[in-house]
Amino acid sequence: MNVSLNWLKDYLQIDLSPEKTGEVLTDIGLEVEGMEEVESIPGGLKGIVIGHVLECEKHPNADKLSLTKVDVGQDEPLQIVCGAPNVAAGQKVLVATVGATLHPTEGEPFKIKKGKIRGEVSEGMICAEDEIGLGQSHAGIMVLPENTKVGLPANEHFELDTDIVYEIGLTPNRSDATNHIGTAKDLGAALKINYDHTGEVKLPNVDDFKVDNTDSSIEVIVENEAACPRYSGVVITGLKVQESPEWMKKRLNAIGVRPINNMVDITNFVLHELGQPLHAFDLKEIEGNKIIVKNLPKGTKFKSLDEVERTLSEEDLMICDGHSNGMCIGGVFGGIKSGVKDDTTAIFLESAHFEAQTIRRTSMRHNLRTDAAKVFEKGSDPSITLYALKRAALLMKELGGGQISSEIIDLYPTPIEKKIIAVSYRNVNRLIGVDIPVAEIKAILAALEMDIVKEDEAGFEVAIPTNKADVLREADVIEEILRIYGFNKVPMDTQIKSTMAVSPKPDPSEVRNMIGNLLAANGFSEMMAVSLSESKYYKEIFNSIPEEKLVYINNTSNVHLDIMRPTMLFSGLEAILHNQNRQQSNLRLFEFGRSYLKAESENQFVETNHLCLYMTGARHPESWLNKDKEEVDFYALKAKVRLVLDRLGVSGYQETGLDEEAYSFGIMYHRGPQEIVKIGKVSPRISKAMDIRSAVFYAEFNWDNVMKAIRKHKVSFAEISKFPSSRRDLALVIDNSVKFSDIVAIAKKTGKKLITDINLFDVYVNEEQLGAGKKSYAVSYIFEDPSKTLKDKEVDKVMNQLIKTYESKLGAVIRR
Repeated sequence: MNVSLNWLKDYLQIDLSPEKTGEVLTDIGLEVEGMEEVESIPGGLKGIVIGHVLECEKHPNADKLSLTKVDVGQDEPLQIVCGAPNVAAGQKVLVATVGATLHPTEGEPFKIKKGKIRGEVSEGMICAEDEIGLGQSHAGIMVLPENTKVGLPANEHFELDTDIVYEIGLTPNRSDATNHIGTAKDLGAALKINYDHTGEVKLPNVDDFKVDNTDSSIEVIVENEAACPRYSGVVITGLKVQESPEWMKKRLNAIGVRPINNMVDITNFVLHELGQPLHAFDLKEIEGNKIIVKNLPKGTKFKSLDEVERTLSEEDLMICDGHSNGMCIGGVFGGIKSGVKDDTTAIFLESAHFEAQTIRRTSMRHNLRTDAAKVFEKGSDPSITLYALKRAALLMKELGGGQISSEIIDLYPTPIEKKIIAVSYRNVNRLIGVDIPVAEIKAILAALEMDIVKEDEAGFEVAIPTNKADVLREADVIEEILRIYGFNKVPMDTQIKSTMAVSPKPDPSEVRNMIGNLLAANGFSEMMAVSLSESKYYKEIFNSIPEEKLVYINNTSNVHLDIMRPTMLFSGLEAILHNQNRQQSNLRLFEFGRSYLKAESENQFVETNHLCLYMTGARHPESWLNKDKEEVDFYALKAKVRLVLDRLGVSGYQETGLDEEAYSFGIMYHRGPQEIVKIGKVSPRISKAMDIRSAVFYAEFNWDNVMKAIRKHKVSFAEISKFPSSRRDLALVIDNSVKFSDIVAIAKKTGKKLITDINLFDVYVNEEQLGAGKKSYAVSYIFEDPSKTLKDKEVDKVMNQLIKTYESKLGAVIRR
């Protein structure tokens, strides 16, 4: 939010410097994130002074140039070459001195330098109005009145304004400070309590408001009173739509609001002055001479002011005419037809209070983040609608020449009362940490316009103004007191107290960091997705999770993210799609995160920690050394999973094939019923539905079970053998149904402690040579004895036993 210091000074006397004022704003919770000096004319006419042309002669070397002597209040007059046809001796002119930077109406700024023009020295420039940003004319130099003082800076002659604009990081709870008067009141309270200031805020006077006639009355019906608790309005006729006066354009320009015309500018001005959004309807566009505040059926089409046709939800509150045609999305955005146009002469001016959640949802649903919506969603002040209406109507009469042509309409069936909150002095001092005198507490509350309605020695009850929608409980009132008392006045404790903490073993954070570093060293990048997801994935793409298991949330910020993710899969697929759309197709990603499901018990939920790996694209980076362009596959991912498990010392798990919707094929490592990790290829149907063009391989660790397995694991160490190892190879022809794990299991049982490593280094398939349903595995075995050098006959004995066992149990044929 932008706040103009000059605008604040319209209501509150501020004697502090702009920098100090910014500090005070930050101290009271209106954090100043930036401060900028704004000039009504770019450059502020700096370096431009009033000059008196003493002499004007024809340039000796150019027919269209003049050679002048100009007095600018210095010891000696300046010699200036001028090309304007109207320059003459005796004139008072604007002179840009050497070093001045000019900001022309059109084009880039340029700096005045001393130089020679056609052989004659020129020590400045006599300016036309477009050359310094004062207008569009370039017919000649500006000639000022004869009595203009020579040497006077141009910015003083034209009485240019400079303003300081604060960029306020307004937090969502500060509904009272969305405007200049709200900010002035907050600032005034701080000045009164801490700077011996009166704190008086002068509000615009609306006592002159009166109804001129009742020729144009209009009927208003509010059907949805919950979404629109108060609706006020009035008819103004005889208006002339024209340009706004300079003072109003300056105020709006300073805070970054573009002036349009006097009627629209007034609604914007009052919005940023009082924090009450207004809407002006062209009276002739209100069919049936009636306004109905209602919800239209789902799917109704509405063309908004930005010429976009929008499809309405049944929750969108609409301002309709007498035939139920939508004219405006209530509190958010106007329609294409009903707004003020150049030929508008009569308007219906709306000043309403809308329910905050309704406006927030509609604004986010249609991606219309208007200034009005931002005010309403924080909680506008229902008590200010009539005051703002009168303020705007008087401005329209003043700037547009109109008349009030109806009685004020004010539908407010259930007035919103001030909240009464009980506060104890003990809690004030306990939560703030300082014993604040009772008199000072009362003074702060009075400065904040919080009236004490009841009190005793222990505490008081206070009435909260309706513009403070965030003050709902005792702690909120105490926070208001602290803001004005001053956070910096609360002393810091000179002692540091700490509590000894014992971390579990193994430390979960250290384990995560260790595995994160391991994966990063192996070419993976860590991703962090939000824990929210879209329910449509689990209704349209992935049907394995029943809808009653999904954890729905009320997300008004991003309505499409309506559930907590029940699986990590789609977070990774979204990340892969995002990268592939940006020409990043070779991906290795990992994420630590949680999944969320409803439990069997009512109102109970299951949160599961995971580590997920995603691989897609080429196995190796593109290179002239790598010409095969091999893609990653299941075994590439499986190797990384085994790397993680080996690093953690997790062993003794079983392997089972996967038959799940998420995978086209895969395996699961588990310990009995305890799942460790699932590894597989993501179903092509799911990848296609997510618009992912390449195969994706996905591993999902149940990290909770992994941590349990680590806690049971005892680390053991063995000395590196001093004796050499021996290698033997076998080529086995086996049925396709035989798995490598079967070969390993037999070898470990037969070789016992002598076989230290088993490796599959070749797979060969050829029906003509091997027969149908057959394959050949080439397997290597490493033999080692830590106590001696093995002899050939010892190794051969084990190998012969292996061969016999493979032949008898697996039906293997040994290729010799």
